[in-house]
Amino acid sequence: MSKKINVSGKYTDEGTNPKPFIIPSLQEWYGDKGEYIFSSAIRIIADASSKETMQAATILQKDIKEVTGLHLQIADAKAQKGDICLSLKEKDRSIGSEGYYFSVSDKIKISATAYQGLFWGTRTLLQLLSRSKNIPQGTARDYPQFKVRGFVLDDGRKFFSLTFLRDYVKLLSYYKMNDFQIHLNDNGFNSFFGYNWDSTYSAFRLENESFPGLTAKDGSYTKQEFRDLQKLADEYGVNIVPEIDVPAHSLAFTKAVPAIGSKEYGRDHLDLHNPLTDSVIQQVFREYLEGPHPVFTGPAVNIGTDEYNKKDAEAYRAFTDRMIKFVQSYGKEVRMWGGLTWSPGKTPVRSKGVTIDIWSKDFSEPREMKRLGFRQISTPDAWLYIVPAAGYYYDYLDLKKLYNEWSPLVSVGNVHFKAGDPTIEGAAFAEWNDVVGNGVSEKDVNDRVFPAVQVLSQKMWNGNKPKMAFDAFKDSSLLVGEGPGLNIRGRLPDSTLYFSFDKAGKQIKTVNASFVKGLKGHALLFDGKNSYAELLVTEAGYNYTVSFFINPSGNNNDNASIFSSPDAVLKLKQGNSGLMGFSRDGYNFSFNYAVPANVWTHIVIAGTNKGTDLYVNGKLQDHLYDHFIQFHDKDSTKRRLVETLFFPLQQVGGFNGKIDELKIWNRVLSETEIRNMN
Repeated sequence: MSKKINVSGKYTDEGTNPKPFIIPSLQEWYGDKGEYIFSSAIRIIADASSKETMQAATILQKDIKEVTGLHLQIADAKAQKGDICLSLKEKDRSIGSEGYYFSVSDKIKISATAYQGLFWGTRTLLQLLSRSKNIPQGTARDYPQFKVRGFVLDDGRKFFSLTFLRDYVKLLSYYKMNDFQIHLNDNGFNSFFGYNWDSTYSAFRLENESFPGLTAKDGSYTKQEFRDLQKLADEYGVNIVPEIDVPAHSLAFTKAVPAIGSKEYGRDHLDLHNPLTDSVIQQVFREYLEGPHPVFTGPAVNIGTDEYNKKDAEAYRAFTDRMIKFVQSYGKEVRMWGGLTWSPGKTPVRSKGVTIDIWSKDFSEPREMKRLGFRQISTPDAWLYIVPAAGYYYDYLDLKKLYNEWSPLVSVGNVHFKAGDPTIEGAAFAEWNDVVGNGVSEKDVNDRVFPAVQVLSQKMWNGNKPKMAFDAFKDSSLLVGEGPGLNIRGRLPDSTLYFSFDKAGKQIKTVNASFVKGLKGHALLFDGKNSYAELLVTEAGYNYTVSFFINPSGNNNDNASIFSSPDAVLKLKQGNSGLMGFSRDGYNFSFNYAVPANVWTHIVIAGTNKGTDLYVNGKLQDHLYDHFIQFHDKDSTKRRLVETLFFPLQQVGGFNGKIDELKIWNRVLSETEIRNMN
């Protein structure tokens, strides 16, 4: 059965009202005349006897309040003018489980045959409401061309907070991306760690009772946290695919159980000739698959199986076959990266119920994998791999080329499958954190991934060559955000924000802080780490400029904060260096400047996705750009250090001293503009 969904069109033209812009674009639209006008008097109409309909209604109610500020009533009643009606009783079964109708007249009706389609219809409504309360009347018939529309996140070599993962579930859902693969273990290159396996970074991100030393100490999730994440994803129409990568990329396991490490190929390889290896690895998987409340709750699990040394092809193939059958014995679909082209041999590997993420023709040649009976998710590295600041693959994807030339039918090695080929289930793009310790933050990852989501959700949903030119799509996409309640990009509410600190008010809430005479009017006086003011803005994302005057006393402790948010801290003194600096994502950075005590100093910090600048009294003091990490491998490799900062604004204070005249711009000011402030 084809995984490309073919649905015959219902209309021969688009009618009167033009098709509204959303991402991904509507497959079919017939425009009527006039507009639907959203107001506070409307209700959400849902069948109270349908648990799924009520769940969609409840989430929509919350999201509409985030978008419009209005709390709508949910009612099981006859629809009236203006109401939003949700229904799982759509008779057109040809649209599939993810398809839906979106009908706009003097009311809005979203109808589908299954929960996922109904939920996608609510995302369409929210995208439209986020831009205007007036929605053109007409009818959309919408459905995906491909079953799998995914994103792969390397959580093994860089830890991502649970908040980030939960936000990403919602962001992917907003763009109807239905597959989120989380790469739960990996390790750095031992050549970057002095060829010493003991000091080479490795991590496994889940709580594990069988092998207490396995779970990473610098960031992990409890079993219940991971269950809850998958539950949230189910509610938002997203399938989370946990990936445990073996038998290569396995240093975390061999550190926990040294006896299973390969002496021949390196300790990031499992010893596939040691019977203990199967026992250990199967117990790791078993802990998450068995019991009445398994940790892995979704339909699919990825077992990795990429980049094992080809000299041991038969053992690799046998191990892969055993792991496939083991995971399938728990009723799971198996996914893997695979390496059967890389490691040819006589040992058969089960293909029934197995899907390969096709990333490299050298490891899994797509036509060969089709012949063997594997289903495929197109993940071609030359098109879809993001590796931040690595100097290879993409730092940022080539979105224009993807938009104009690529589709999920374009596999590795420039192999093109025909539309409707049942081998191709869909596609996924991936973000990898190969260069451990290079300073990349969650915010930096999102800066690369978010624009890719906008383009690739379009390509994976529609598949066809787009009718809209890329530049027009790019301009229109600027009006489509991350989804209700999300601001991962740190967008500011206005182009300029100004806090004079002359008095408390809605914008400023003081905690153990006071107002004293300042440079102009009043300033805020702080008395240590428990003295601060809360602002209504959490952070400023790229690109920004922040200006303030500071007058610290002479008795400040190391790591005293000036500004802080959940993700970052700007410090008066970074550690015991005495220098101004900032910390985020486990990294500590210092400017080449110590703020003098008992005198007013004008500080300006400007940040982009490339780095951070410090200006003091109108002059550039430090330029945290283009510094490099020097590795001591045989090639003397250098990699760029990412010294970026989302400026923290949630709290100001936490030190001894005064601050005045805080100004924030949503752009990087020129050196002339900064100089002219003084």
